[in-house]
Amino acid sequence: MLTLLYRGSLTSCNYACGYCPFAKRRDTRATLARDAAELVRFVGWVEAREAPTRVLFTPWGEALIRRHYREAMGRLAAMPHVVQVAAQTNLSGPLAWLEDVPRDRLSLWCTWHPEEVPLQRFLDRSTRLAALGVRHSVGVVARREHYDAILALKAVLPEGVPLWLNAYDRRGPGYYTPQDLAWLDEVDPWFHHEHSPGGSRGKACRAGEEVVSVDGDGEVRRCHFVPQRLGNLYTDPLEAMLAPRPCSRFKCDCFIGYAHRRDLPIAEAFGDGVLARIPISAAA
Repeated sequence: MLTLLYRGSLTSCNYACGYCPFAKRRDTRATLARDAAELVRFVGWVEAREAPTRVLFTPWGEALIRRHYREAMGRLAAMPHVVQVAAQTNLSGPLAWLEDVPRDRLSLWCTWHPEEVPLQRFLDRSTRLAALGVRHSVGVVARREHYDAILALKAVLPEGVPLWLNAYDRRGPGYYTPQDLAWLDEVDPWFHHEHSPGGSRGKACRAGEEVVSVDGDGEVRRCHFVPQRLGNLYTDPLEAMLAPRPCSRFKCDCFIGYAHRRDLPIAEAFGDGVLARIPISAAA
């Protein structure tokens, strides 16, 4: 089954997290119009394909505050051959649209930003997702100043909603103490892949064979982190692009990437929840 990681021209976000290069960035009307047109083309390609497909939206910004992304997810989820459609989101956008889509094939990868939105407001939205039957995960960037927030979130999340942690991107040697790591690994058993990733160069990976990254122009790469071009989704035969390829990076410390490594047990542990970072155990 083919998994498409889609990232269009959108780079704007409504949040102002100081560590994020896209915080409070505004796209022009022209850029938003281009992004919407790119998305329509992409959804049309998926619809015409008719083979089992999974889609994850991984935008450089916040997509679900934009109507064209909400409409695209609803349209994709209604296609009988689309097994799963998911998106990364800060969960700040409207939720009513989810009442009208096939929720058994739609899931969300949600990030809480404690500096941007109060816990109760975010929790209310997660609770509403759970009430609607929308599978979702919730996570936080594990900055030191977020430790109390992580504890508070963990204590109140709806039952069955998994909590994940991202390692702080500006971390350096010594950012986390051994005591920090022991606690963070207890909160998120998969966190060690973030803060202490093993070498990935030469490792077998589904990226480039079963999983590919697609940009707004249809340019295809094996994943977001390997720039080598494989072809174009709209002009080149897909079969000619797909082949087993070992990882070319020294390390892979982002879930979007390492989730597809064949030497790690993530595919087996997450199953069809892997796109939204939802382990099978969360549904048990």
